[in-house]
Amino acid sequence: MKLTYLSHSCFTLETSTHRLIIDPFLSGNPLATVSPDEIECDYILLSHGHEDHFGDAIAIAKRTGATIIANFEIATYCAHRGAKAHPMQPGGAWRFPFGRVKMTIAHHSSGLGNEDGTATFLGNPAGLLITADGKTLYHAGDTALFLDMKLIGELDKIDAALLPIGDNFTMGPEDAARAVEFLNASLAIPMHYNTFDLIKVDPKRFVDAVKAGGTGTARVMSIGETIEV
Repeated sequence: MKLTYLSHSCFTLETSTHRLIIDPFLSGNPLATVSPDEIECDYILLSHGHEDHFGDAIAIAKRTGATIIANFEIATYCAHRGAKAHPMQPGGAWRFPFGRVKMTIAHHSSGLGNEDGTATFLGNPAGLLITADGKTLYHAGDTALFLDMKLIGELDKIDAALLPIGDNFTMGPEDAARAVEFLNASLAIPMHYNTFDLIKVDPKRFVDAVKAGGTGTARVMSIGETIEV
């Protein structure tokens, strides 16, 4: 699988047969170097309903014909707005043409803000376990550290874990490094940091904490960089 980092928590994943994008927050993202109109994909995976993750999902789906994979509430919301969607929930798994997706729990919230100051609730947040081409990738979404990450790592051999480190709204670098230990991930990649002032963090803190923990390897991906998982 080829993994490309597009900033914040947005990645594209190219398997041997399909192209996926995760949490496509591009419009309004000060770090994004590509526009939603440049994205070509077959599937769009959403961890939860906050604008900095939900992002351009509907626009991309309607233009490309891609299927949105998300929790039931998000999938229903998108389907009512003309997008193809496949509903799931934490604990469930489904085999798609490109491989298997399993949703895990995440400790966060999920919803879109409305112009009148209210919010539309969009179900529970989730992490995403994606298995394709013999490899398993874990996108944790936005989450706090939680002990059940040990169970996630026991049930699936995780080749790469994408973990938020920005603190304030999610895990900070040190908690994220502990998550690497719980997950027993071979490779850990930080995300959800430095996009806004409230989540400004030096990713070296995460890399150093993972090294000190002695489990796995941490790597900071540059925006636009592609690696083989």
